Amino acid sequence: MKHLVATLVLLAVAAGATGFVAFRATGNEEVARALAKQDAMEWLRADFKLTDAQFAAIKKLHDAYSLVCEEHCREIMRAVRARNELKTAPQADAAAIATADRRVEELRLVCESAIATHVRECATHMSREAGQRYLALVLPTIKDFDHQAPPDLQLNKHGH
Repeated sequence: MKHLVATLVLLAVAAGATGFVAFRATGNEEVARALAKQDAMEWLRADFKLTDAQFAAIKKLHDAYSLVCEEHCREIMRAVRARNELKTAPQADAAAIATADRRVEELRLVCESAIATHVRECATHMSREAGQRYLALVLPTIKDFDHQAPPDLQLNKHGH
């Protein structure tokens, strides 16, 4: 009986979350169009109800940051390739591999810190409520970025 109640509660929470996501995606025609086009900037404009001035300021930040982001991703991918070459070498050097692993992790931390700073800066150009919702949605996903692909609308990838 205890497991039945826990299962029912879990199913209710999952159904509620699914319903909320579906409502957010279809409850606003502009948001639904942006999602259908896979246009993250238009999704941002529609879902967070940005004014033209807010959108222009955030787009300017995004365009400038994309160069920094691209370089971070390039550095991470280079470090990953170097580490993987060390791992597959016939005479694998454990110390060199450990150093390479640390380098990859350092680069990821630099990148993730820079992304968090960028996201916080973008939020300052939104209404207080929209900015808080944006931060609550995006900040927790940063640690999950894979640094290999552009962010998608599920916000679970990052890179260029």
